[in-house]
Amino acid sequence: MSQPGYLLLEDGRAFRGDLFGAADGALGEAVFNTSMTGYQEVLTDPSYAGQIVTMTYPLIGNYGVNAADAESGGVQVAGFVVRELAPSYSSWRAEGSLDGYLADAGVTGLTGVDTRALTRHLRSAGAMRAGIAAADVAEDALMERIQAHPRMEGQDLTCGVSTAAAYDTAAQGQARFEVIAWDFGVKRNSIRLLAEHGCNVTTLPVGTPAADILERSPDGFFLSNGPGDPQAVEHVLEAVRGLGQRGVPVFGICLGHQLLARAYGGRTFKLLYGHRAGNHPVRRLDTGAVEITAQNHGFAVEREGDDGVAGASALRVTHVNLNDQTMEGLAHRELPMFSVQYHPEAAPGPHDSLYLFQRFMDAMAARHS
Repeated sequence: MSQPGYLLLEDGRAFRGDLFGAADGALGEAVFNTSMTGYQEVLTDPSYAGQIVTMTYPLIGNYGVNAADAESGGVQVAGFVVRELAPSYSSWRAEGSLDGYLADAGVTGLTGVDTRALTRHLRSAGAMRAGIAAADVAEDALMERIQAHPRMEGQDLTCGVSTAAAYDTAAQGQARFEVIAWDFGVKRNSIRLLAEHGCNVTTLPVGTPAADILERSPDGFFLSNGPGDPQAVEHVLEAVRGLGQRGVPVFGICLGHQLLARAYGGRTFKLLYGHRAGNHPVRRLDTGAVEITAQNHGFAVEREGDDGVAGASALRVTHVNLNDQTMEGLAHRELPMFSVQYHPEAAPGPHDSLYLFQRFMDAMAARHS
């Protein structure tokens, strides 16, 4: 028997539906994702920590869930909203239902929601705090909880999703490089792809002191994706600059991209509703090629002119989003350091941007040639 519930936004707009998964309710920032597939990768992406994610594709849960598709150790979203939860699932890879998966994780979902109306509202009003609760919870009471919940601006959420201890991942085949991955909420496929390209990867917790990192001598340094406001993660900037001064190649994605920009004086800002999907077109400025990319971010690096990074004269823009002209990639003008705002590891896809991992390998090889 279904249990009625609702989503309440901090501006007072409510959306009705039925609860699934855990029935405890949820608080977080309401955002939307327009991907047609990959809901389990969305659920387990640490960059979604603290957020209630709405899927715009109308039928979710139809192929179930399995351990292989998880991008982290568990569900990371604060809550999940769908138009229709599939009543059954069918896939030879499935190991369970989406409903059971969220229930086991203690995460509340809401189905039967007019997700088109919700998405249109968030597109115009912007991402905002929200809550999910059972229908018998008074709106006034839920609104008090929403108003007491912290806004995404100013939050460092990396400590809640980073690894608790360093761990090593061996290269697949012949080892060519030693890479440090700084874990701000890394997706498993990023580590997997580095290993497939011949890297022994040491993944370090976000709290690792800069001095400890600067004592190491890696061939390359990988700055991972992660949640929250990049302005609140200032402690990593010293290590980024220090390795750059040594000529160590640095590759950043998502939050790592924003932190690389900030390490050299760049400024970041919060987008109205963010970019979250597997279908964002990005132009590569050096060739004019257009990549279809997977994205998940609510903050961006500020541009200045055609290829300038505001506040960071040492950096230049390399990629631009064709939907809104925001920066999607940058590179240091002299040092082997580059980053992209989107997710080139792209689990489950698209895979237009996998070349960036080879670019990282080429930079490390050039340093030793």
